[in-house]
Formats: sequence, structure tokens, C-alpha cells
Amino acid sequence: MSGDRSGGRSGNGDRGSDQNDPSEIGTGTRGTGDRRATAGDRRTMTIGRRTMLAAIAGAGAAGLAGCSALERGEDATTTPIPDGGDRASELAERFAPQLYFDAFERWFPTDPRPYASEEDGTTVVDGFDALEGYHGQYDDSGEPPNPTVFYTVREYDGSPLAVVQFWYYAAFDQFTTNFHWHDWEVLQVFVDTETGDPQLHVASSHSRAVPNNEFLDPDPDRTPRILSELGSHSSALSVNDVPDRFQRVAADGLLADITNTAIEGIEDLAEVPLAYGLPRDEGSRLPYVVPELDGDPVYDHEDLPSVSRESLIDDALTIRSFEAIEEPPTDLPERETGLVFGYAGRTDGSDEAAESDETEVSDGTDESDGTEVSDGTDEPDETTDSTGGGDDAAAIDVAYDLVPIAELEHIDDFVGPQLSFEFAVPTAIEDAIAGHISTTGTPWSQPRYENPAADITVPFHRQALADRYDAIGDAAPINTVLTRVTSAVTDDDAPEDEGVTTTESGVESVALLESDPVAVPTFAGVAAVQDVPEGDHRLTVNGAGTAPHSERVTVEGSGATVTAGAGGEVPLVARDRAKRVSITDEAADVDLSGVAIEDDFGGRLYDTAVDGSDAVYVHEGGAYTVEFRDADDAVGADRVNPDPAAAAEIRIDRPETGTASLATFVGDIAAETRAEIAAIESGSGATDGNDGADRDGDVGDDGDTDDDDDDTPDGSENAVVGLSRALEAIAENARAAADESRTGNRTAANRRLEAAAGRLQRARERLEAARGSVPAPLSRATSRRLDQASRRVEQATNSSKP
Repeated sequence: MSGDRSGGRSGNGDRGSDQNDPSEIGTGTRGTGDRRATAGDRRTMTIGRRTMLAAIAGAGAAGLAGCSALERGEDATTTPIPDGGDRASELAERFAPQLYFDAFERWFPTDPRPYASEEDGTTVVDGFDALEGYHGQYDDSGEPPNPTVFYTVREYDGSPLAVVQFWYYAAFDQFTTNFHWHDWEVLQVFVDTETGDPQLHVASSHSRAVPNNEFLDPDPDRTPRILSELGSHSSALSVNDVPDRFQRVAADGLLADITNTAIEGIEDLAEVPLAYGLPRDEGSRLPYVVPELDGDPVYDHEDLPSVSRESLIDDALTIRSFEAIEEPPTDLPERETGLVFGYAGRTDGSDEAAESDETEVSDGTDESDGTEVSDGTDEPDETTDSTGGGDDAAAIDVAYDLVPIAELEHIDDFVGPQLSFEFAVPTAIEDAIAGHISTTGTPWSQPRYENPAADITVPFHRQALADRYDAIGDAAPINTVLTRVTSAVTDDDAPEDEGVTTTESGVESVALLESDPVAVPTFAGVAAVQDVPEGDHRLTVNGAGTAPHSERVTVEGSGATVTAGAGGEVPLVARDRAKRVSITDEAADVDLSGVAIEDDFGGRLYDTAVDGSDAVYVHEGGAYTVEFRDADDAVGADRVNPDPAAAAEIRIDRPETGTASLATFVGDIAAETRAEIAAIESGSGATDGNDGADRDGDVGDDGDTDDDDDDTPDGSENAVVGLSRALEAIAENARAAADESRTGNRTAANRRLEAAAGRLQRARERLEAARGSVPAPLSRATSRRLDQASRRVEQATNSSKP
């Protein structure tokens, strides 16, 4: 139960960690001015997920891009504007943001100084001290402790461009991708000190690998607003007339809340920007994971007596682990607005500077000293704008202090035992576990602290500033790995357990690139990993209640956008319907270099380069073609039909490539289909018109069958029987071709393949004639399998490998 508080401590200066935090606080939903969006509003006002997915699917090489610290133009140095003067404080007070938190939020912006201590001659904030102290104070007062936002203002030397940075600290972070002690988020306001106009807002997202939420040329008369993601505190922007919801694109007379670059080269989708956004506010579901330390929930630790299960994200949103459930959760609540924080000293005529003794807070109980309590489920009240001077700032629930961050710079580090999030990675032998660990360091150790432009993730935004100010270097594209994550489900058009299709996933997933220690969450089903170095990488995608997916991706060149998955799509399978397929060449005569899997109905679902072995999870209700490619670029195939009743995994230990492999596959798929057609034939009472004579379709030396299957006494054989006989002939010719190829008789093998091709055409004709007698799902399956067989016959004929 007791964790090591001295070993494994870590802090880093990576771009702000935004994962998520637990603490039972603020679920008040008092009116916030303008108009608040209800859950129903969100569903009708948010761009459809299908539109987003369609946009991503066509992104290609013109997809998401950012700026690269290695390639972009050089930026000028910056100098801090002294905190003691009026210039810094005036800029900070003018742009001090309003912060909108989720109704289930547990950790709010606070002052870490009360939790600092001396350790080995350094000043640190220990994670145990911060988390225990925060909840102890909260429990005692019933109010968020020490609400504080820190700021610094820096000027680019020789330029009128300045940047106001607003940093906010939370004691803990709990999210769907990981969790960690401490959390720092930042909003950066780039402002022209000559005109007084803001130039760009940059709100931090999860890590350097996730595109920030950014807005170019914001309204100078509008207070910046931040929509904080539950638990992770990733920051979305809100610039339009609905302050507490996120709008990805302009709709219903409302501005989009970001100006991130849209997908290029697709005119009718040019309005869809790629940014992390605020998934729970866009109709997506995010399951949260319970953080553990040394195998036990963190709230059971003996050094955290004030931290209980109720201190973490609510049970309604939480799972114990991704593997603890058999299918993706479907009943997770959508985002609703809770507490609103605003600067205590704003004097623009608004009533947002509410006194802290009027704060509405929920501690999870029915009563709280007469303070109004919300359980986070009631619809928020609609109120009217109460601000003056053209500012649309809303009434606030909690007033925060605005403090120069220089007062914290004596703190050397934020530490705590590492909390890991485990990723299951499919391998040929057994699933491996990759530890995913994320920690946070001091803001002043991060590159963006002294060079705020390092945090701009949209090249268009950086270039816009570069065109206006010599202090900002030109933009340059970066490498990006992009995919969309979907769900594999059975296809209603297929025979039972013989075909799948893919649908939009209602639950967000997480992706981990082995070269990056920070996992990234998907947004609207899209996984985008930025700033990826050149070379080979392994991308793993995990989701709650789904089997993991892993594949190799290769990034080449500068500014490359690599679409992972088959056709840019990664279909995940619910754990209770997943079957593991393992492929290894250890006992084979080939060196595998690639594996692809196609379903009869779902098409190509998996396609990746491999180094000798691989493993993938498929839906048990599919019928699959597994394609192999070897180091010489020869192709082979195998047929896989999972048995839902079988517990064992499917193993392919001797994959083959070349003519024999492909011809054997054609024989197998034809025989499989013939067996199903034969069942229809016997059930219908159809005959072959030969009074019971034996017409077994024996193969002669010419590669054709001895009997023509339309040669009947009345000249019209039953179409179902004709289809069955054609399929039988295909199987026999294909298998004979495989045998001839293995013995080195290429001429005979080609003759058999030519006969199989002829019978495939005959089978199509018979299938068309038999459609009234063959059930529609089987008819569709047969048609697709004939297409698959024809493609493999052509590959077998053209293969230079026997």
C-alpha cells in the first residue's frame, strides 16, 4: 500500500502536460452570461463526426502540419517586462482569461507555494504534499483552495510584439491516456504593444505531439476564455457568443473557436480544422482510468488520508482499466459546465468579480452551509450578458488572484513517484506491455517560456506573425502521423459471422508512438501525432473495452504526413468479439516484410510492414484473406475464418508466397463457398438433370472438367447446381495448379490457372442466374469471393516465384 516517495521522482520540461485530474469539487452550474449551451444544443450545433472523418480520410500529404524547431526560421530573443511596473500588470489584467470547468472537475487552479518544501538543498513541490494538502484544504473550507493564475509578459527584442503568458497549476492530473502529479497549463496571448491589438491566442493541448487550439486575430474587446478539459485541463478556446462550449467550425451564426489550418486540397471540406478541440463537448465519449501506485489505487495510499475515491473523477466516467471491460462503454455522460473562474480585479463593468464567499461549490453532499449545490446533471440556467465596455465576460463563480510567476521561480522542481499507464502491444508471441509515463516540470524550464512562438503548432499562424514581425522566423512543416480510429462490427449484409464493416467509434481512443513517451488522445476519432522524427516507428492504438492495434509506420522526408492504418483507418474490435491472429516466419522458407488482412465485406482492414512476425486482432464475425509479402516482394495468401466458439488464437506459422500459395488460397476460398452453395442446392431439391448419374467434374489433362455443367438432357441445368459445379471446378483446378507449381511444372500450373479463370467467369454467370434461389447475404458473399479469387489467380499467373 505504501509507495516509494523518494525513488522514481521525475520532472521534465516538456511542453505542458495536459492529461487529467481528480478531485471532488465545483459542480455548480450557475448562469454564466450570454447563452449557455445545453447537451441538446451541442448535438445540433457541432459539426458531424462523419464529416470530420471524411475530411481526415482525404487529407493525404496535405494533412496536418505544425512547425519544427529544427527547420523553422530563427526567432528573436525575448526579455521579460518587469513585474513591478505598470506595463506588465496592465497587459495581464486586460487579457486575464475566464476559465470554464467541467461539472465533474476535481482540481482547479491553485497556488503551489503552500505545498513547497526543502529537500537536499533544493525547493520542491512534492506530489503527495500537494494532493493531500489541496484536498485537506478543500474539505475544510468547502471552496477551491487559493484560486490563482500566474502570469509573465515577455517582449521580443527590437519588436512591438509581446506575449502575455497565463500559467495555471493543478495538484493532479487524471485522464484517459495517463495521470500524473502536478499539472501546468498555459494560455499565450500575442499582442502588438503599439496598437494594443491581440494577434494570436495559443491554448495548450496535451503535449508537443498534439495540435494546440489557436485563434488568429481575436476580438480585442473580448476577454479570452478557456474551456478546460475534465481532469487533463487541456485548454480549448471560446471566442463566440456561447462562452461555455467549443465550436470547431462556424455554424448557426457562430464563429469557429479556432483558426487552425483546414485540410488543404479538398474544397468542400476546407472548413474543417485539425486541432485537439474539446472532444467531450463535441459528442465524443472519454472514459477515465483510475490511477494506481504500486498496484493499488492512489487514494488508498497511507500518505494521502484526505484523498478518497470521491476525490477522483466520478464513477459515471471512470473505468478501472482499458482491459477491465469487454466492450467500449456507451453510457458516459457528455460535458456540462461547472464552475467558472474569473480575475478578481477586473473593473470593466461586469459582475464577474464575484466575492469568494459567494462561490458555488459542490462537495458531493446535499447541503453545504446554505451554498447552492449542483450534482452536475441539471441543465444550466440561461442568462443575459452582464458585462460592460463591449466585453462578453460572464458572471463568475470563483474569483482568482493574478500573481507574477516570478514569485514561483525559486521552486526547483515538481516531483512525485511516477504513475504509469500500461499499453497492450500485440506481438507474435503474446501481448507485451509498454509503460507510458508522463510527468511535469517547471514552466520556466520549458523552451516556450522564453520563446512563446515555439508553442505555435499551426504553420499558417506562425507565418502570419512572421509576415508582420521580423522577430518571428518563417514557418516550416513538420512530420505528422495521422489516422482515424473506427470500430469493426458485423455487417448486416453478410451471412452470419462471415463479414464485417467499420463504423464511427462513439468512444475516443489513445495512440502511442514508441518514439514519444506521451500518448495522445483521439479527437472525433482522429489520431494525429506531430513532430515525428524520420525513420521507422511503431504506432499502438488502445481503447476502453477494445483489443489493441499496433503497426509499423515509416516517416520519410521533411514535412511528411503519413497516414497509418489501411487507407488511413484503424478499426478496433471489442474485446469480447476479438480473435488474435499471429503470423511468424520462424519455421517458414520466407522472410516476411508485410502483412495485410481483408474481410469479404469490410475490405482491407490491416496493412503494415513487418519484420518477420506480426499479430493483429480481428473481429470473430468476419471472413478474412491474409496477404503476405516477402523480402523479394512476392505475394502469398491464406484464408482465415474465425470460430467464435474457439478460445485459441489463430496461428499462421508457415506463411508462403508465390504461385503455389496463391493457387492454394483460390482452391480454399472456392471450396469454402461451394460448401455453402451445396447446402442451398440440397435444401432446394435441385438436381443436375442427369437422373442421378455421377458427374463429379473430374479434371482432365487439358485442365478443364470432363463434363460441361450446362450439358443436360433438357439443355437447362438448375442454376444453383451449375454454380456449385463451377466452384468445385475452380477449387480442383487451383489446387492442381499449386501442386504443379511446387513440382516445378510452370506450364501445367499456368494451364490449370487459366482453367480456373475460365470457371470463375462461368461461376459469375451462374451466380447471376441463381440469385433468386441463393439467399441475398450468401449471394453477396459469393460475388465478393469470386472477385478475390480472380485477383489471386492473376497474381499467381504473374508471379515469378513458384
